[in-house]
Amino acid sequence: MRKLKLDELGRISAEEYKGIEKHPIVVVLDNVRSMHNVGAVFRTSDAFLIDKIYLCGITATPPHKEIHKTAIGAENSVEWEYVKDSNELVAKLKKDNYQIITIEQTEGSVLLNEFEVDHNQKYAIVMGNEVDGVQQSIIDQCDTCIEIPQSGTKHSLNVSVCTGIILWKWYEGFMK
Repeated sequence: MRKLKLDELGRISAEEYKGIEKHPIVVVLDNVRSMHNVGAVFRTSDAFLIDKIYLCGITATPPHKEIHKTAIGAENSVEWEYVKDSNELVAKLKKDNYQIITIEQTEGSVLLNEFEVDHNQKYAIVMGNEVDGVQQSIIDQCDTCIEIPQSGTKHSLNVSVCTGIILWKWYEGFMK
């Protein structure tokens, strides 16, 4: 095997990316503190053709060098919007027929490996604060809470790692 060079990967430009069809998924970052996490979510969203990222509350917005460090330009390809109140945004997305999915450990949560992605559904994936998680007021509005099964000593994953796992599940579901 030989490692491929960047020009052999056949990647499209940021402008071409903006013009192609995306998967009907939006990511809502609700009060995410770390700009490195925000940048990583941009990069992952670019990889999996996510339609849009909503940055809410205290979540930082581009342009910022700390976001760019991990986004590596994906903040210029993935559509994004800042919305101050994530509760109002989630209510609007629900009215626009998005299925609201929070990623959180709750009573009655569905394990990720047991969730089936519906190819005909629009989804809003809500990711919460690194310490406090998703706000209860948003969980109260959601259609489903999904939990990633874990076996170690820690109770949660880093928000950007968690987002990557979740978005891969959706990407895989839409590719079937």
